[in-house]
Amino acid sequence: MDKNNTEKKKVSFSQFGNYNVLFEYFITHALEQEYVVPPAITKRTMELGNRYSPDFVCSPFKFTLGCFLEAIEAGADTIVQVGGAVACRLKYYGSLQKKIIEDLGYDITFVNLAEADRENPKTFIALAKQLNPDFSMLKVLRTGVTVLIMLEALDRTHARLIKNVGFELQDGDYDRTFRRFLQRLRNADNNVFSVLKIFRQTKKEMERIPVNIPENPLRIAMIGEYYTVMDDYSSHNIEKKMAKYGMQVERWMNVSNTMVHYYAPKRRKIIRDYVKYDLGVTTTSNIGFALTCAKKGFDGIIHLKSFGCTPEIDAMPVLRNICNDYDVPILFFSFDCQNADTGIETRLEAFYDMIRLKQEDRENKKGEKRKK
Repeated sequence: MDKNNTEKKKVSFSQFGNYNVLFEYFITHALEQEYVVPPAITKRTMELGNRYSPDFVCSPFKFTLGCFLEAIEAGADTIVQVGGAVACRLKYYGSLQKKIIEDLGYDITFVNLAEADRENPKTFIALAKQLNPDFSMLKVLRTGVTVLIMLEALDRTHARLIKNVGFELQDGDYDRTFRRFLQRLRNADNNVFSVLKIFRQTKKEMERIPVNIPENPLRIAMIGEYYTVMDDYSSHNIEKKMAKYGMQVERWMNVSNTMVHYYAPKRRKIIRDYVKYDLGVTTTSNIGFALTCAKKGFDGIIHLKSFGCTPEIDAMPVLRNICNDYDVPILFFSFDCQNADTGIETRLEAFYDMIRLKQEDRENKKGEKRKK
């Protein structure tokens, strides 16, 4: 047998929020290959991606390219690009990133999921065979189900984290519990029951964390472009920063909501008074979630996107109309690789002060009415 077919490939994927845990699990259990954990995103990652990327390409392209290069340095010989999962320019980025990596002299296998056809499962099987020609379909299906349950558990646990972390009495309790949860997922047995047990255990641990939640906490909705809003480094960790001001932060945009639970006709129906047609990618979802939060009386909305993200640029005037109609403040951020934390924190602090004063004014008016 050919030696190349017996040796395990060293597969890697770019850093993306906490989802590398799921990708690692699938590669090692379903396809039985070695997974190379890419280094955490740092300033160097950003600099590498920026150095070899076209000037006006979006920051997700630059971050993922930087991650790929660092993963190759760490020993990866196979890179997987999942840009084909979203219908924006990122769909075409795999081909360009592959060319850049080849021009830099790296001899690797580049698996681009944009080459697959969602309506034809055989195309995904062909790509999987690039990672392991002899993979077991039974293992892929069994692991796939486990990963879906793991995805749901991950997103629900993270939602609980950002909603409550701002009210913990002991700083770091929620983060430590969440890190333990991620490590348990990495070590989970390849079955649904193991994952469910970990999820329930973590839920109980988080419920036991001492918190001090006020009767009417400020509520913030986070919306934005897929990669930027879900990756802490790309978003400058705005979720945690706002939570530390003592706010409940909610974000609908995650992989399970967009890939599993999303139903486009329902979302379009919700926003039909503001948008006539589907704007594509994450835009329609963001508008729908913003409208839902505005109707629920959220205190503010923060919209994050990468510089030049055309679909989210289209969403901005619609979001302004919604926020004007429901008197909800909105703060827009557009990130590239050159943003400084100081300016971001200044804007966040001013936004927090504004919505806090607005809440106090609202409460004072209610008190005056009760006196009358």
